[in-house]
Amino acid sequence: MKSGKRPNQAKSSNQTKSSNQTKNSKQTKNSNQTKNSNQTKNSKQTKNSNQTKNSKQTKNSKQTKSKNVFDNLKNNFVLKIIFYLTKENKILKIINYNKALQKRLNLSLNNYKEYYLNHSPIEIELKPVKDKYGKFITISEEDKEYYHIYFDDSNEEIKRNSLKQNEKVKKIKIIIDYQVESFKYLFAYTECINSIFFKTFTRNNITNMSNMFYKCSTLTESNLSNFITVNVTDMSYMFTECSSLKKLNLSRFDTHNVTNMKWMFQGCHSLTELNLTSFNTNNVTDMSNMFAQCRGLIKLNLSKFNTNNVTTMKYMFTFCFGLSELNLSNFKIKKETDVEGMFLGCSDQLINKIKKQNKNIKIE
Repeated sequence: MKSGKRPNQAKSSNQTKSSNQTKNSKQTKNSNQTKNSNQTKNSKQTKNSNQTKNSKQTKNSKQTKSKNVFDNLKNNFVLKIIFYLTKENKILKIINYNKALQKRLNLSLNNYKEYYLNHSPIEIELKPVKDKYGKFITISEEDKEYYHIYFDDSNEEIKRNSLKQNEKVKKIKIIIDYQVESFKYLFAYTECINSIFFKTFTRNNITNMSNMFYKCSTLTESNLSNFITVNVTDMSYMFTECSSLKKLNLSRFDTHNVTNMKWMFQGCHSLTELNLTSFNTNNVTDMSNMFAQCRGLIKLNLSKFNTNNVTTMKYMFTFCFGLSELNLSNFKIKKETDVEGMFLGCSDQLINKIKKQNKNIKIE
């Protein structure tokens, strides 16, 4: 008799087989679902990554485009005409009301104002002292390309910053490009210039004016009425030893960001008039030697000075022999403030007036 599987065994075998197939089918389905889930997740991540990347590229593209607009404007013929042939208030009106011009320049009124305040050239006119020669401006090597110098009415650029002996020059014109952000030592040690006149000054990106006119011993006249000093932080030694300067009107100066005014007018022996009525000294910490040896000054009104943050007034008015009227009514001097020699060499009459005027000031 042939051997064979019993009916119950065959049935059980089929059930086991079916069970395994079902299990495998479920596992395959779950595997496929997991795979699809991962693919969907990866697809979303890739999409988000691409969106972020595209967003950054778009942002960078806009910034580059904006930058290119500003960089290209200085070479725009139409804008050059506007800059050099029209006054500022008229320029703004032209840009504001001429939509065709805005379109041509790719520039809105607000963008124009921003450009004007940060990219306009500064033009300065100097008058030399007769028969004097030597350096008339200090230019660092890295900034050399941003300074353009012309003698008299010539359109030919001069590639030096000094006058030669016996050179007959009546006027020096200097144009400074927007890349220059510091006027530190700009005219320092100049001994051949009689007057300095800032013809155009619309930029607000100048931050440092320390030592700007340091030892300009022949300077007798300086027109600074259109100076923009809103972002300047350092004015130390600015007019130190300008010994020929007689009058100085700084009533248009915005000094609210200045922290250092030490030695600012020290050694201005001939100075008889000094207008500082607009000075905001809220952030100033150093006023040492600020007016030292200003022997020609008779009156000085500092009633608006805020000295709350000043840590040193050392030798501030030392050897101001001629000073007879000094208004320090708003001065507040802390115990830790250094006031050594603050009024050294000043008259007894002036010191007695100050004692009565402000009891906060202790004079030994």
